[in-house]
Amino acid sequence: MDFTVSVSEDDGRTIVTAAGELDAHAAPVLEAETGPASRQPGGRLIVDLTGVDFIDSTGLGVLVGALKHAREAGGTLDVVVATPRVLKVLALTGLDVVIPLHSTLDEALAS
Repeated sequence: MDFTVSVSEDDGRTIVTAAGELDAHAAPVLEAETGPASRQPGGRLIVDLTGVDFIDSTGLGVLVGALKHAREAGGTLDVVVATPRVLKVLALTGLDVVIPLHSTLDEALAS
């Protein structure tokens, strides 16, 4: 399955939407978009993984890096995840405790 990433803006928030398998080959594509967005001073970044059906440690690393940069810049990171498989990986690694997770983009935008 191909991996795609798109970026949009909504009321001062950057939304990075990914679809496909987030593995070692796809992670640099996601990092190319989340990296700069997460470094914006006071930025509000939402990573929408609704279309992601698989995530490996490299993909998790991109999320951890985005969280680190967002916090250093005084910003926020929220993640939208609906796939049980991806949600389970985030829970097993403890990222569900440090990154606010939402089941829909509308929920993330309302937070």
